[in-house]
Amino acid sequence: MRASERLPFKDESDPIFSLPDSAEVGEWDTLLWQGWHSFERGEQPGWMRHSILQSWRRSQQRAIDPATFAYVSPPAAELAAILEHNAELILAARSIMENLLAYNPDGHINLTDAQGVTLHFCGADLTPVGSILREEVLGTNCTARCLIEQRLVYVLSGENWKLDLRKRHRQCAAAPVRDASGQLLGVLTLTATPDNFNAHTLGTVQAAAEAVGQQLMLRRLLAEQQSILETLNEGVIVCDRHGRIKTLNRYARQIFSGLDPNAGPIDVLLQPQGGSLLTMPFCNDRELQFMPDGVNPLSCLISLMPAPDGGRVLSLRENQRIRAITRRVMGVGASYTFEMIRGHAPRVLQAIQKARASSRSDSTVLLTGESGTGKELFAQAIHNASPRQQEAFIALNCGALPRDLVQSELFGYVDGAFTGSRRGGSAGKFELADGGTLFLDEIGEMPLEAQTSLLRVLQEGEVVRIGAAHPIKVNVRIIAATHCNLLDAVEKGAFRRDLYYRLNVISLEIPPLRERQEDIPGLVNTFIQALCTRLKRIAPQLSAEAMSCLQAWHWPGNVRELENLVERMVNLCEGLEIDRHDLPEEMVQRNAPVASELSSLQENERQHVMQVVREQKGNLRQSAQLLGISRTALYNKLNQWQVDVAELRR
Repeated sequence: MRASERLPFKDESDPIFSLPDSAEVGEWDTLLWQGWHSFERGEQPGWMRHSILQSWRRSQQRAIDPATFAYVSPPAAELAAILEHNAELILAARSIMENLLAYNPDGHINLTDAQGVTLHFCGADLTPVGSILREEVLGTNCTARCLIEQRLVYVLSGENWKLDLRKRHRQCAAAPVRDASGQLLGVLTLTATPDNFNAHTLGTVQAAAEAVGQQLMLRRLLAEQQSILETLNEGVIVCDRHGRIKTLNRYARQIFSGLDPNAGPIDVLLQPQGGSLLTMPFCNDRELQFMPDGVNPLSCLISLMPAPDGGRVLSLRENQRIRAITRRVMGVGASYTFEMIRGHAPRVLQAIQKARASSRSDSTVLLTGESGTGKELFAQAIHNASPRQQEAFIALNCGALPRDLVQSELFGYVDGAFTGSRRGGSAGKFELADGGTLFLDEIGEMPLEAQTSLLRVLQEGEVVRIGAAHPIKVNVRIIAATHCNLLDAVEKGAFRRDLYYRLNVISLEIPPLRERQEDIPGLVNTFIQALCTRLKRIAPQLSAEAMSCLQAWHWPGNVRELENLVERMVNLCEGLEIDRHDLPEEMVQRNAPVASELSSLQENERQHVMQVVREQKGNLRQSAQLLGISRTALYNKLNQWQVDVAELRR
């Protein structure tokens, strides 16, 4: 069969072909040189491949000189930017190119980007990094043909446009490197001697190019997974079956500051207090303590899952952070401020002033006063005026809890501490309030055994959960409140003396409502306005007779009783005025027998006040000071008596 009949097939849709054996290479070279000379004479040699002839025509039209040869590169700054942009592609291809070269020791392999700029090379007959192999620069060549046709191609030595490349007697195969979406990223080109170039070479180059694309996708997937791990708001640690740490994300490094993952197995580094992480049953949201420094316990909520290689995947979050999130979701905090405390009675103003001063420190505060006087309101105001205002405010009524549950509520418990305990344990109020303020209402009702534990917390700054072996450091400010006389309880043996003195660093007494009657009109108006705003109705007014009854009442329930009464009167009032008959029956009946006495007292009070005001020539500020009441209270009395202040001044 004639050599011209054994040319590579002309169907360009299938680049796989039957190459001549090495004994016929010279015959091929002769035919290709004949084709070149025919093309130079303007002829169209029929044995030449159509795609090669088309490339020769384009090269000729671009006036590319086949006799001169030199590699052209972009400017240095532009080349540096190209290499940086394709750094991942280079890393993915490097090892694959070296392995491919092992089967072609006399060959040359180069990688270009989608613009034909050489990014990396290895082997003999080197193409320098930065060399531009596009057809418009170098004429017909294998890399350029692959860039144009974007498929697996080959170019024999005699098919190159540059004579210098034709004389090297090297055959080339090139395959496109694509990303996951099929977009062209670059070209992998193998140049080999005729003896090492055969039909299998094309398949090898194709496989290598696909491997580069797969490696690049794998690297990007791993980088994406690592990025996800780094942005997770929980620590993730992956170890093998021997406990060697393989992965440690940012949050885990933050939790275990200074941890060297290469310093030993995970159990030695983290010191889990509940057994080995390699043999521990797989779990979700289990509380576990670690002691990485051997001294300070670190309490975390963990999940433990198997890794594909038999190791462990540990995810963990600090309990302190979980508690902060819980408090934020539950809305645990203080809402009242000193500006919201209504009252101008001297004892109230004195209590507010003292409370403001106490808010500047972390000292323990003991609030005393009858039930309903607003002790928790003062506690919240102290917290909101303190440096801890952004942290939690936790309130616990010690008198409302069963005696057996006080300690578990305050200090928490571990898993299995007692029958009926919650699985996984539970944090106590001290842990929940860490960094903030814990308000212990009705402290006098606390059992003696709980008082002992509370004293330890105040002295040592740490709590021990029921059933736990190690303490937990906490930073909590205590505000306690009681309606009873703690000194009497101390004398009776119902309250620890040392705890009393530890709590009674700053003592604040909140006066009962019956000792601040001048504040009743202002409180009533405040409660009415707030309630009617919520109910979206017009606020009614109190008659003078009804207000007199309120001021004469002894208020055993204090401000809380007054607020509840106002809500009742507003809901039951049918007009725009609340009169005497709208008041509770017991309040009206109690005032009925002493109406004349009350009237006499009010008249005496009126005469005394008017005399002082006249002597001060209508100066209400000086008059209020002499009377021992606030100027607002004096205004209210004069308005109630319908006194013209301007007339007094004249």
